[in-house]
Amino acid sequence: MIGWFEALVLGVLQGLTEFLPISSSAHIRVVSALFGWEDPGAAFTAVIQLGTETAVLIYFRKRIWDIISTWTRSLWTPHLRQHQAARMGWFVILGSIPIGLLGITFKDQIETTLRDLRLVGTCLITFGLLLALADHLARNELTLDKHLNAPHALTYGFAQALALIPGVSRSGGTTGAGLLLGYRREEAAEYSFLLAIPAVLMSGVLELFEIGGENGTPDWGPTILATIVSFAVGYAAIAWFLRYISTHRFTGFVIYRVALGILVIALVSFGVIPALG
Repeated sequence: MIGWFEALVLGVLQGLTEFLPISSSAHIRVVSALFGWEDPGAAFTAVIQLGTETAVLIYFRKRIWDIISTWTRSLWTPHLRQHQAARMGWFVILGSIPIGLLGITFKDQIETTLRDLRLVGTCLITFGLLLALADHLARNELTLDKHLNAPHALTYGFAQALALIPGVSRSGGTTGAGLLLGYRREEAAEYSFLLAIPAVLMSGVLELFEIGGENGTPDWGPTILATIVSFAVGYAAIAWFLRYISTHRFTGFVIYRVALGILVIALVSFGVIPALG
């Protein structure tokens, strides 16, 4: 079971890593293994992501309200249907379909075999190198308001769905896809944050029913603490990350991912930590 100190550490870790392209779920999995803690599980990870997603809702509150209100009014007001905010609403819905379908289809694997640290380490390395390639090829030109369309929204959506595997990174996958499509770094990151809202909220709410059960899932108290801490730390992380990528490439994140992936695989190979905990 997860204790209070463990919840505090994992909450800080979630807040620090959720919006960086280094995979928060991988860090929670790896740090738990290094400290000899039990794998907190997919349910705990999904629920504490509600904290960081609340940070997104507050940070982008004006943008989100504009999208929701304009999209809603456009349902019965035809002239609003071409408004950028209304179109963004449809693009977020469209881009959320892949992760919804794949999350339901592979729920059992997500909670078991996909949490194998050998796979986590491999994904950290592989998708880190793919992010480096995307950053190198990026034109850094397109904006969401002028250029986002349905095919691009679906491309973002499938990239987000890959983050069901710990080690891929929701932020890294979707932002990398945006870079390959030609979007500016900060624009790609913003859509990544917006696109995550339906997926994270639905996943977190569904997994709430798994918390505090009799099958070894975490208790409510530590889970709530981790969620609150992840919100506070995550809000600061959003502001820092958006400022950073406006003037910097992703090289530092790539190096970190590859180094961590190699370390994880080495530790598992030498029996220091178990592949599945």
